[in-house]
Amino acid sequence: MQAKEPPPPRLEPDERRAFEKGVGEFNTGYFFECHDTLEEMWTGIRGPSRDFFQGLIQVSVAFYHLSNGNLAGAASMLRRALKRFEKYPGRYFGFDLGRHREELLGWLDRVQAGDVGELALEAVPKWRFDGQ
Repeated sequence: MQAKEPPPPRLEPDERRAFEKGVGEFNTGYFFECHDTLEEMWTGIRGPSRDFFQGLIQVSVAFYHLSNGNLAGAASMLRRALKRFEKYPGRYFGFDLGRHREELLGWLDRVQAGDVGELALEAVPKWRFDGQ
């Protein structure tokens, strides 16, 4: 028997604004700020979407670690984020999560092989959500 897919989150207007701000911060390389913004929003989230947002926070922390050359920290956060995302379908909350998981697995392979070099913003995955 297949597990039921978690329903999409319902964000209040202030949570939606914080989420959009965090997405913008991630996409422009402000990974630490993204972490702060999303974590503040996440503390009020309850229900089945909570792990999804925590996974996004962990992705932002992973790329923050990468930007500072902390490969062990980045690998740990990527693994944790991927684990959080496991229960969600390939498309969730207007986001191509299946593709993002593949991107993160590629980054995890590179990090574990020590093949990261200098982090270029153009190479970092971008978060795109329908309706944004």
